[in-house]
Amino acid sequence: MEYLKILKNNNVIYSGTRSHKLTQQSNTDFSIKFVFSGNENYSIGRRNLSIYPDSFLILNKGTNYTSAVDCALPVHSFSISFDEKFMDDFKNCWQLKDDTQLKPNYNNKQESEFSETIYPFKGDLFFNIKHLKYHLDHGVQDEMLINEYLHHCLISYFKLYNEEIFQKAERLNFLNRSTKIEILRRLNLAKEYLYTNYNKNISLDDLAEYSCLSVNHLLRTFKQAFYLTPHQFLVQLRLQRARVLLKNTDYPVNEVVSLIGFECPSSFIRLFREHFQTTPLKYRQSA
Repeated sequence: MEYLKILKNNNVIYSGTRSHKLTQQSNTDFSIKFVFSGNENYSIGRRNLSIYPDSFLILNKGTNYTSAVDCALPVHSFSISFDEKFMDDFKNCWQLKDDTQLKPNYNNKQESEFSETIYPFKGDLFFNIKHLKYHLDHGVQDEMLINEYLHHCLISYFKLYNEEIFQKAERLNFLNRSTKIEILRRLNLAKEYLYTNYNKNISLDDLAEYSCLSVNHLLRTFKQAFYLTPHQFLVQLRLQRARVLLKNTDYPVNEVVSLIGFECPSSFIRLFREHFQTTPLKYRQSA
């Protein structure tokens, strides 16, 4: 479903399909970027970030970026841009409600900015966006209802932000708060690298170099923040992507194995069964 919906309060919602196209833009408002099929690549400075149906990206106001689709099939993109006044009103209301949820950002930028990284698309945010999109796809014009969904989407995102940024930083074993902030920023670079290159042969040396950490430092702090080693995180990510392919495509299992970066089908089937308590074929049949 294609539409560009501009609400009276200047919030903007876009839904559409994209194919092999490169665009360069400057973000005018705080935005959340999703895809519901395929993947979309974003470049912010030297960073390359790919989002899939199990993840999303946020962009702050004024961020310059390039986006492109590098996928054989058209990609269904969905994005929300929140007007600055709407954001300010929401944050003021949220702080009055519970000042433990919205905290000053960990970087040295303005407090209105959030960490521009890849987040898992899950929980309340997932269901809010799915329901919002369903209503819009079916022609709902009630802006009060739409803005209520946008309000709840921000609540869900702020809670997820607290979980993905503040709580992970607090788990790092450093006394100095600014050190925790900086190490988490570098760990998020490593996470982004895994999200973007999950189907490639990734070495610890490459991952450590990209995140500006030594291999030993990366291994120790990554486990502290994510409760997983980089290899465990990568395996889990590959299995999540396998589920998407099994559910949404007709690729044979052996081809899915290759597409997600595994070399051995039997190892993939064993790991899939351990994580999801079912085999790939049974999952596909029940999906």
